[in-house]
Amino acid sequence: MEQNTTVDTNFFLVCGLGSLGQYCVSVLKEFGVKVNAIEATNFSKWEIPDLPDLVDQLVIGDCRQPKILEQAGIRQCRAILIVTSDERINIAAAFAARSLNPHVRLVVRSAQANLNDLLSENLGNFVAFDATQLPAKSFALAALSNETIGFFTLENQLLRVFKVTIDASHRWSNHLQLFQINSIHRRVITHTRARKPLPQGFYQWEPDAPALPGETIAYIEATENLITHSKRPDTNLRQLWRGIMANMKWRSFRNRLTQFWEESSQTRRVGVVSTVLMVNLFCCGTLLYKLHYPQITWQNAFNIALVMMIGGYGDLFGELEMTSDLPWWLYLFNISLTVAGTVFVGILYALMAERILSAKFQFSKGRRLPVPKTDHVVLIGLGRVGQLVAQLLQELKQPFVGVNSTDLELGILSRIPLITGNIQNALSRVNITTAKSVIVVTDDEVANLEIALKAHTVNPKANLVIRTFDPRFSENISQLLPYAKVLGVYALAAEAFVGAAFGENILNVFRLDNQTILVTEYQIETDDTLNGRLLAEIAYGYGVVPIFHSRASRKVPKFMPSDDIELAVGDRLIVLATIEGLQRVEQGAIAIPEWQVLVKKAFSSEAAFAGASVISRVSGCDMHLARTLMNQLPGILKYPLYKHQAHRLVSELSKSQVLAQIIEADE
Repeated sequence: MEQNTTVDTNFFLVCGLGSLGQYCVSVLKEFGVKVNAIEATNFSKWEIPDLPDLVDQLVIGDCRQPKILEQAGIRQCRAILIVTSDERINIAAAFAARSLNPHVRLVVRSAQANLNDLLSENLGNFVAFDATQLPAKSFALAALSNETIGFFTLENQLLRVFKVTIDASHRWSNHLQLFQINSIHRRVITHTRARKPLPQGFYQWEPDAPALPGETIAYIEATENLITHSKRPDTNLRQLWRGIMANMKWRSFRNRLTQFWEESSQTRRVGVVSTVLMVNLFCCGTLLYKLHYPQITWQNAFNIALVMMIGGYGDLFGELEMTSDLPWWLYLFNISLTVAGTVFVGILYALMAERILSAKFQFSKGRRLPVPKTDHVVLIGLGRVGQLVAQLLQELKQPFVGVNSTDLELGILSRIPLITGNIQNALSRVNITTAKSVIVVTDDEVANLEIALKAHTVNPKANLVIRTFDPRFSENISQLLPYAKVLGVYALAAEAFVGAAFGENILNVFRLDNQTILVTEYQIETDDTLNGRLLAEIAYGYGVVPIFHSRASRKVPKFMPSDDIELAVGDRLIVLATIEGLQRVEQGAIAIPEWQVLVKKAFSSEAAFAGASVISRVSGCDMHLARTLMNQLPGILKYPLYKHQAHRLVSELSKSQVLAQIIEADE
């Protein structure tokens, strides 16, 4: 008899209640869904104290066993999160779950990128994440004191998230209203007034407010197309040719030569001078032999000069008949050429020996590169998280020094400054007093706190980034050390796992104003809560920031798309969202618009005609309603809008010579 396989869209299963699994359960319960869990053993202590109350049903057993999965409700659940610490168990459990429920969404913890791709193709409805890789970028970016707080790539386009504090000299200071900062390649995310609490969520700012000194603005910008940047268009060939011709001028050549000489070592200078001297002597010798003995060919003259230069004086003059009438000055030149050639060969041997010895010394020295002197990052702890952070710092070209209790395996981060041994003693050897940031990411959170406190004592101005695990411990540290950035690895990763469990593809994660921001992809389907809505409704109603939109029928996607776009089945949408925003989208809990637009006057009949089109396009209302309003001015658009949407409508109407203003909607 076939068992019931009806899927409950509010039922999820978590396999493995380690640190990551517990956080996943906690985040899932924020969505108000039913959560069952499977754990190999019954814990007596939990990192999240109230976790047993959050789990609807806890099954003790091996999640790879079909009987255990069925007992936990695998046939009815919408998604299963397999997040044990053993990747082999996770993969085996994924196959078992798929055999029991062909439609369940599989969210697996795995760091095997190639295997994950193959499993995605064969299992279907499958996504895998590396729990340590997801938050690594947050650690790296938290240590940087510059304005960049996040970066990622979409469709070969580099997008960066910036957070800037406005001062009197800033180009936006006092001159621009916040909505004017938005452009075809930029979107404002948050705006924080001086000495005011950090905003929770997006759009907590007034569109017509000016950017004042002391305020902070976070925004995302599509900064660089990686393809067009690497491939210069043909129209730039003329500029390239001009640059080449400019570099061929004597003044430019002289400047480059001077710079080369000043930056060269003593050994390189000796090599350059001797090479130039020998080339001149060789050319002179060839010319002199040809002039003095016209009967020989240029090739013979060339060979004679070459033989003399490499020490063949005795062999050459012992066989040539022309030595009897050789003039004394050419005789002295031959001797000089032979001596110079011998010395030059000796110099070449010396240079080659020096290079070989230097390379051997560098090889034996391995990764023992010099520690940066100032404005660097001190990275303490080079486990999996620390190694990923180190790689990101290298990509960002940020000087840093690694500190680890033991040496790393051969081939792992082989070209970084590294201090090994007792970490407490190592702090005195990393120039910590001049460092700009200290990242502490060992596997012991108590040791992380101790090291961070010692680092802060030595350098109070350095940015402190601390890795933690226990949520209570993290909260206490954050309260006691307000100057530190306390990041929990599994707390950050859990939000990405949970977001993926609801069917969304989490492309990236970064931190902004103590919130985790998820770069989330949606594929619009028929029964989707986003289908048929304007991007304005999605942005302001659900509290997300659309940054990318594409239609299946169009090859060219749009970055920072217009609010006027209406989504359709098959569209692809990428947004910035908090976990609360994803929850609202999942539940279809869209905010109610509370603003209206009072249209006062159109300055001409053409303006009235254009105004109706603008109203219909921006608000999404029926064209007949817009025409009727423009024929009965002044009047109120009986179509509630969100504040940012209403403000944009007033701005667009003003461009069409129509006067309007925002008013609160009637209750």
